[in-house]
Amino acid sequence: MIEDISGNIDYEESGTGPTMVLVPGSCSTGAAWRPMIAAWENRFRCVTTSLPGYGGTAERRIPGDSSISLEAETLESVIRKAGGRVHLVGHSFGGLVALAVALRGQARLASLTVIEAPAVMMLDGSGEMQHIRAFGEMTGGYFAAFRDGKADAIEALIDFFAGAGTFASWPPRVRAYAMATTPVNILDWETAFDYPLTAEVLAQVEVPTLVIRGGESHPAMQRVNEILSERMTRATLATIEGAAHFMIATHAAEVARLVALHAHRAETAPADVGAGFSRQATGVMAGKLF
Repeated sequence: MIEDISGNIDYEESGTGPTMVLVPGSCSTGAAWRPMIAAWENRFRCVTTSLPGYGGTAERRIPGDSSISLEAETLESVIRKAGGRVHLVGHSFGGLVALAVALRGQARLASLTVIEAPAVMMLDGSGEMQHIRAFGEMTGGYFAAFRDGKADAIEALIDFFAGAGTFASWPPRVRAYAMATTPVNILDWETAFDYPLTAEVLAQVEVPTLVIRGGESHPAMQRVNEILSERMTRATLATIEGAAHFMIATHAAEVARLVALHAHRAETAPADVGAGFSRQATGVMAGKLF
């Protein structure tokens, strides 16, 4: 745990080797990374945390003041404690926060991995109305159900990301935590919607970046992450076939291989990192990477 003037921040580390700072998404904690940490078999020093409002990390935002900089500052505290250059890996909303840290340029990053960030602002001006409508209908219904007091309103969000029936398939304690932290997730969406990301801004990310999406994720999420990778000059897009949004649990070995290879290339040839990746990689490759 990090004791901070703005409130405590979850911090846990294990293993040895190059440092991976692992940032979970909404309604989650650092425990979400256990399957991937296990897949690495102690090849990395793994630092886990939780975003504000989750686990033991204090919330810093309030409705109407939900700047992503407040999230980024929390994560930068974790990176400073970890020390040295780190490989920053973020899943879902954690991926968006990790991207914000890279853009702020106040942390020493060796590489960045963004796994299915809900960067809905990527669709602005794209003209892809089917994807814009899909996000709008999902969030509109979800927010309305939450305002109406529906305890399991977040089911619509989970099933949008990972397929119908996903929420119902989760263990009761996992569903209960998602429902209990729904107000924080609503604030996460406010943060995401208010975060402007333009091609000009994204071109400023100089750290080698890997963007990962699932081949079974919602088409709107797949397209958002494709656009994100296209607008970053040092980014590679990887698709893990058969995986959906919660791939760090369901396809941990495949994700771990991709992230490990990306980190290895950044460690061994930082000036040329990315040269060995094509602009798009697939899960067929992922099985042979590490």
